[in-house]
Amino acid sequence: MQRAELAKLESRLADRELFLASLRAELASFEGRYLREVGGLYAELDEWLARMAELTAEMIGTEESKTVASEARSQAEETFAEAHGEAARMEQFHPQPQLKKLFHMVCRQVHPDRASSERDRKIREQLMAEANLAYKRQDAEGLRQVLESYRRHPEGVEGSGMEAERVQRQIERIQRRLTEIEREIMELNSTEIARMMQRVHTALADGRDLLDEMVRGLRLRIATLREAYEGREAGWRVR
Repeated sequence: MQRAELAKLESRLADRELFLASLRAELASFEGRYLREVGGLYAELDEWLARMAELTAEMIGTEESKTVASEARSQAEETFAEAHGEAARMEQFHPQPQLKKLFHMVCRQVHPDRASSERDRKIREQLMAEANLAYKRQDAEGLRQVLESYRRHPEGVEGSGMEAERVQRQIERIQRRLTEIEREIMELNSTEIARMMQRVHTALADGRDLLDEMVRGLRLRIATLREAYEGREAGWRVR
């Protein structure tokens, strides 16, 4: 009875780990796309806002205007760093069915909650971290290497007998992990980038390209602000 319950839980655990890993990668992929297509324009917009604030501070010279200019410059630098950071370089995530199947297999065989000893758990934790990274990179060969690495360890070969107490501990560990996974999924889905991704998908279902709409709107705002800045600067310099 316990063995059947454990087998069922192990299968569900692999399913949910796959779902969680896919969600993480999809969100990272979408964030990279958003930063490349939209974030860079927000950075450009903030740069022109900072220049306008600095020009205003130069023109009127009040402490308040200088403070506003300083804050605008800090915002521009922050937006630029975000738009051109590591997250923006994340590639598109479109895992093939075979990659998902391979990751599912890794979870079934290597998951830390199947550990038979503390040493075994540490090995599994390291290899699962490598597996998650390989899956995010859509690296099938990396996942195969994880499986091969674990099978080379003595702990990778399970004994023929599993005492009831050990099975029960594994069941409890897996149940705790399943709870953690559901909590993390809820947290990820509540993030700003997840909400934006959902808005984009909803708009796409209605035949609209929301990101393209944002891009066109930002470009118009940038052009308007740049023209206003250049006109104001030219008038100030000739005085």
